[in-house]
Amino acid sequence: MSDISADTLATDRSSAPPKRRIKWSTVVDHSVLIVGSLFMLLPLVVLIQMSSVPDVEVIKTGPSLQIGDQLDDNFNKAMFQASGFSGENTGTSMLINSFILGIGFAVGKIIIGMMAAYAIVYFRLRFATLAFWIIFTTLLLPLEVRILPSYEVVQSLGMLNTYQGLIVPLIASATATFFFRQFFRSVPEELVEAARIDGAGPVKFFIDILVPLSQTMIAAMFIIMFVFGWNQYLWPTMITTDEDMFTLVRGIKQITQDLEGTNIPEYGRANLLAIIAIIPPVFVVIFFQSWFVKGLTESDK
Repeated sequence: MSDISADTLATDRSSAPPKRRIKWSTVVDHSVLIVGSLFMLLPLVVLIQMSSVPDVEVIKTGPSLQIGDQLDDNFNKAMFQASGFSGENTGTSMLINSFILGIGFAVGKIIIGMMAAYAIVYFRLRFATLAFWIIFTTLLLPLEVRILPSYEVVQSLGMLNTYQGLIVPLIASATATFFFRQFFRSVPEELVEAARIDGAGPVKFFIDILVPLSQTMIAAMFIIMFVFGWNQYLWPTMITTDEDMFTLVRGIKQITQDLEGTNIPEYGRANLLAIIAIIPPVFVVIFFQSWFVKGLTESDK
């Protein structure tokens, strides 16, 4: 009996699953990521706290651990109450204007960038390489450098306080042209020859073959350009003087600058508008995240 019990005990020990060893490198990595995430979320938590207390308390004490009862009131003011003289620049209208600017900005840059890259790569122009590098060097000329001549052109064309004036002068993009050029150069030459044999012309080849192949790159560019257009402040400030054309970023700045007379800056309302302004870019990044990674990694750059 003792031999049987000893054999059984030895069998149970051999069949027991091995203890999992703690990988301290994984623990450290996850700890760093968690701490970084909390550090990034801290300003958002402060905004929410300051949006829940009266504006007078914000001026007196600043951020604190106190959670007030003004969140609903500030949300209604932010979304449905106008902050200017015309009564037309509510948070809802500014949100719509920001969406139009961001989407128009992204779509316009993608279309112009794809067409320019298509011409440079496939039309075999004599000075295609020189033209590309001239386009690429425009990255050294940010908006602030050319804002006065751009404003003069928009004003002479009568496009002030219009969506065309907000979007059209900024849709030429050297960044999009560069990325689409690199992607088109990675398309196999056999595919071009097969399209020619099938009788596909330049337009049909572009629409039916290149555009579907470029879906991941289009998604990656859409994220970058949408966020860039959504956060524009300087250009909308110069182009829009009518309050019904204000974007969210423009409107938030106006609310916090209300210091005339006995008026108190509406920090709670402005903070809620800032939180609302964060949400659409976050959703765009989350929705296109997998395509964004594929667009920047799966082609030969």
